[in-house]
Amino acid sequence: MSTTEEKRATRRKLEALSGLLLAMFCSMLSMTVVGSSMPIIVDDLGGTQTQYTWVITMTLLTTAISTPIWGKLADLVNRKVLMLVALVIFVLASAGAGASQTAEMLIFFRALQGIGGGGLQSLSQVLMADILSPRERGRYMGLFAGVMSIGLVGGPLLGGVLTDSVGWHWNFYVGIPLGVAAFIVLTKTLKIRQARPAKIRIDYIGIVLLSVAAGFLLVWISNVQSYGWISWETLYMVGISVVATTAFIIVEMRVAEPLIPMNLFRNRTFTLAVLASISIGVSMFGTSVYLAQYMQVSRGFGPTEAGLMTIPMAVGMMGSSVVIGQLVSRTGKWKRYVVLGGALMIAGTSLLSTLQYDTPLWMAGVFMFLLGAGTGMTMQNLVLVVQNASDPREIGVASSGVNFFRSVGGTTGVAVMGSVLAASMTQRLEDRAADVRSAMTELGPQGAEIADKLSGGSLPPTRDLPEPIAVIIEQVSAVAISHAFLVGVPLAVLSLIAICFLPNRELNQKNTQEQLTTSAANGAVEQTASDEDAWSNADREHPGLSEARDVALASTGAIRLPAHSKKEKDDDDG
Repeated sequence: MSTTEEKRATRRKLEALSGLLLAMFCSMLSMTVVGSSMPIIVDDLGGTQTQYTWVITMTLLTTAISTPIWGKLADLVNRKVLMLVALVIFVLASAGAGASQTAEMLIFFRALQGIGGGGLQSLSQVLMADILSPRERGRYMGLFAGVMSIGLVGGPLLGGVLTDSVGWHWNFYVGIPLGVAAFIVLTKTLKIRQARPAKIRIDYIGIVLLSVAAGFLLVWISNVQSYGWISWETLYMVGISVVATTAFIIVEMRVAEPLIPMNLFRNRTFTLAVLASISIGVSMFGTSVYLAQYMQVSRGFGPTEAGLMTIPMAVGMMGSSVVIGQLVSRTGKWKRYVVLGGALMIAGTSLLSTLQYDTPLWMAGVFMFLLGAGTGMTMQNLVLVVQNASDPREIGVASSGVNFFRSVGGTTGVAVMGSVLAASMTQRLEDRAADVRSAMTELGPQGAEIADKLSGGSLPPTRDLPEPIAVIIEQVSAVAISHAFLVGVPLAVLSLIAICFLPNRELNQKNTQEQLTTSAANGAVEQTASDEDAWSNADREHPGLSEARDVALASTGAIRLPAHSKKEKDDDDG
C-alpha cells in the first residue's frame, strides 16, 4: 500500500472513530449529567424521594441489562444498522425526558434512554474491533477511556451549569445534537461488510431470564440501605434473582444461539478479565459517588466546586489511558502496563481510605490521580485483551460481557460502600452523642430539624449548617467515608491477582473483518483438501472411478479434458 493510500485509510478510520467517540460520550453523559440537578428536577415535577432514586436507578438498570443483548445482536445482524437504531432510540428518549411533565414520564424515558445508551456503549467497542486490529486498537482505546472519564466528571458540572442558566430540561436536550451528529458521521463514514448467518435465532427466553435476574438484583442493591440487609424485601428480591440466574445458565447451555455463551467462561482470558472488571467498576462508580460526598459533606464545598475537585482523577484516567494506549500499539506489549495499573488501583484505594476532614487538598488530589491512572491503564485494555483472545464470531458478546459485569460490579460496590458509610456514620454520631446534643440545644428549632435529617440517614452539605454542628458532621463523615473506601481495597487486590494470571497473548494485527475473511478462506482450503483426499482414496480403491468422474465433469463444463483423452473416448465410442 502506498503512502497516499495509507493516509487515506487512516483518515477514513479516524472519521469513523470520531462518530463512535461521540456515541460513547452521549451514553456516559446521559448517566451522569443529572447528578447535581436531581433535587431541582424532582421538586419541579412534584416527585417523591422514591421517584428521585428511580430516575437514576432506572438508567443504570436498563443500560446494564441491555448491554449483553446488544452485544449478542451485534454477532447476528448488521452492526452499523444496530448502532444507528441505538442512536435513534437515545435521541428520541432524550427528547422525551426533556419534555417530561411528571416524574413517572421522566422515569419511563430515562429507562428508554438507558436501553439506547447500553447499545452505544457496547456497539462502539465492537465496531472499533471491525475497523482496527488489536495492535492498532490500543492507541484508540485510550481515547475511549478519556471520553468516559470526561463524561463521568464533566457530566455533573455541565448539568449544574445548564440547570442554573437555561433550566433542567436541557440536561436531556443536550444529548440530542450530539446524537444527531454521531448518526450523520457514522452514516457517511462507517463502512463494514459483515457476513450474516444463514438463520438468525434470538434467545428470547435468555433475554427474559437475564432481565429478571439482573433487574431484581440491581433494584435490591439500589435500595438495600432502606430495605436492610436482613429483611423480607431482601429475601424476596435476592431469591428471585438467584432462581432466574440458575434458570438462565441452564437455558444458555442448551439453546442454539445463547445470549451469553457459557463456553466464554472456559476462556481463561475472559473469566479473569471479568473478575478484574468488577473491581474497576467499583473504582469508577463508587469513588466518583463518594468522593463528591466527601467534598460536599466533609469539606464544605458546593456541588460545582466538588465536581472540580475530582478533576485529578479524570486527568489521571484520561492521561494514562492515552499514553499507555500509544505504547501498547507501538510495542505490541500490554501485560506490564495492565499489571502496573492494577498496582496503582491498590495504592489509590488504600490512600483514599485514609482521608480525613483536614487532609490537605493537594494530597487528596494525588490519591485521586493515582486511582484514576490505574483505572485508565486497566479498563479499556481488559476489553482489548478479551477481544484479542475471542473468536471473531463472538466479538460482540465477549466485549459486552466484560462491560456488563463491570456495570453490575460497580452498582453492587456503590450499594455496599453506602451501607458501610451509613453504619460507620451512625456509630460515630453515637460516640459523640454528648457533643451533638450540646450543639443541637444551642441551635434550638433549627437543631431539631437537623437532628431529624441525621436520624433519617441524610448527610446535608455542611456549608448549609451552622458552625457548631458542621464541624462535628465534617469530622465524623470523613471517617465514615474513608471506611467506605476500604471496601475497594480487597477488590483492587483481587483485580491485580486476576490480571497477573491473564495469558500474555500477542496482539493480533488483523481487525475482526479480516480475521473472519481469513478464517472463511482457511475453512474453504481445508474443505477442498478434505474433498481431494476423499477422491484420492476412492481412486485407489476403484481405478476406473477417476476417469468416469472427469468425463462427467467435462460434460457439465466444469473442467476441460486433454485432447488425447477426448480422442480416446471418441474411439471407444466408435
